[in-house]
Amino acid sequence: MLAQQIAQQSLRRLATQTNASLFAAPAMLGASRNAFDVQRRLATAAATPSQQANHDILVKQRLNRPVAPHLTIYRPQVTWYLSALNRITGCVLSGGFYAYGALYLIAPTLGWHVESSVLAASFAAWPAFLAITTKALVAFPFTFHCLNGLRHLTWDTASMITNKQVTTTGWAVVYASIASAVGLAFL
Repeated sequence: MLAQQIAQQSLRRLATQTNASLFAAPAMLGASRNAFDVQRRLATAAATPSQQANHDILVKQRLNRPVAPHLTIYRPQVTWYLSALNRITGCVLSGGFYAYGALYLIAPTLGWHVESSVLAASFAAWPAFLAITTKALVAFPFTFHCLNGLRHLTWDTASMITNKQVTTTGWAVVYASIASAVGLAFL
């Protein structure tokens, strides 16, 4: 990409030089040297707006520019939401594991007890509705990310990648994730 830009800039500079006819195409050799001067226009100081005027024009253009036009032009699809949700759940899971791991390492120096037995005993003291809801909310990112990961591994084998199959498997992952998260919550 950089080499292409450098080549384009070099050709543009070459075309603006007065001796560009030396490198012109054979069809252009019959033309006069003044033909190359027609393409060149020098900007005058009166014709160029000030920097403040340029800035004002740019600010006006930015106010009218949509933030993300693809969100308003195209119809939302399940693949968009599942792609975003897969990334979000991956970040939540890895962030949660790192945070708990750091807490587990720091806890003895602070005098906190975050061992499994202590967490299970304190969790068992919660009301049943709150415990089941919390377990389902914790289980959903894990189940969704795992099932959607299997879906992506299936795509890596170049199977089930038609539009209809992608949509169908997407909804299947959503329903299976919800069902498995609720199932895990009642364990």
